[in-house]
Amino acid sequence: MERQARRGGPIAIGGFSAKTVEDRTDDVTEHEPGPQLRRRLGRADLRAVPEARRALRELLGQWGKQGQSDVAELLTSELVTNAIVHTDHDAVLTATVGPRGLRVEVRDFVARRPRLRAPVADEGTNGRGLFLVQSLADAWGVRPHGVGKSVWFELGAEAA
Repeated sequence: MERQARRGGPIAIGGFSAKTVEDRTDDVTEHEPGPQLRRRLGRADLRAVPEARRALRELLGQWGKQGQSDVAELLTSELVTNAIVHTDHDAVLTATVGPRGLRVEVRDFVARRPRLRAPVADEGTNGRGLFLVQSLADAWGVRPHGVGKSVWFELGAEAA
């Protein structure tokens, strides 16, 4: 399944694709990236979720943009939670800000691809994370690695 990024070009959604933001030269962190956050997330450590939100809030405060960080924090929470709950391995959170926006990436070490599911009322709050990411991010996708994958999203400077 592919979705168009805001500035054109296909990106992978819930699957792997040879054409992702990394293939383009106009991602939001291109040219003089600003501050970066990098955190190792321990296996099955749910304390990592609020810690990731707090660290991202601090990063965005250092960036100096007076926009809202609520969306960025929510989407980061979803990616971190998915990596912790759906894998039995550590993960790595990386958030990078650039002149035009924010890119958040959570890398895990399990090749199994995430599934985008439409929320079902009877399922409570489960299964809505990637739906939120798809709905609120300017771009998002899944990028394979030699071992595992990265699930990422981008927000333009006005949203982050």
